[in-house]
Amino acid sequence: QVQLVESGAGLVQPGGSLKVSCVASGLIPGNYAIGWFRQAPGKERAGVSCISSSGDTNYADAVRGRFTVSRDNAEYTVHLQMNSLKPEDAGVYYCALSAGIRVTTNQAMCTKAAFYDYWGQGTQVTVSS
Repeated sequence: QVQLVESGAGLVQPGGSLKVSCVASGLIPGNYAIGWFRQAPGKERAGVSCISSSGDTNYADAVRGRFTVSRDNAEYTVHLQMNSLKPEDAGVYYCALSAGIRVTTNQAMCTKAAFYDYWGQGTQVTVSS
C-alpha cells in the first residue's frame, strides 16, 4: 500500500502564491508518477498537473504557465507551486500516485483520475480577497 499526505493549505488573495506538497510513503514502486487534482464545491475533480519519478511533467491548460510541479525523489515529496492564483483555482487539492503508467506522456492521461491508484485526503486552497 501507498500512503499520500498533502500539506500547505491556506488562504491567499487573487494574484498571490501558495505551495502545496505531497509526501508519499509505503510500498512505492520504482517508476511512478504523482498527479495533482482539485475539486471545488459542486464540481467534479479535475486534473491539474503531474510529474514522474524521472522528472517528466505535464499540466492542464488552465494552470500552464502559472503552476510548477517539482519533486524530491529522495524524500518521495512532490510540490506544486501555484502563482498568479485566481478565484477559480480554489478547492481541495489532492495528490495521487500512478504506478506503471506513463501518465506524463500527454495531458489527457496526466489529468485523468482513473489512471491513478492511490489518493491523499486533500488540502484546502482558498483564493479570496
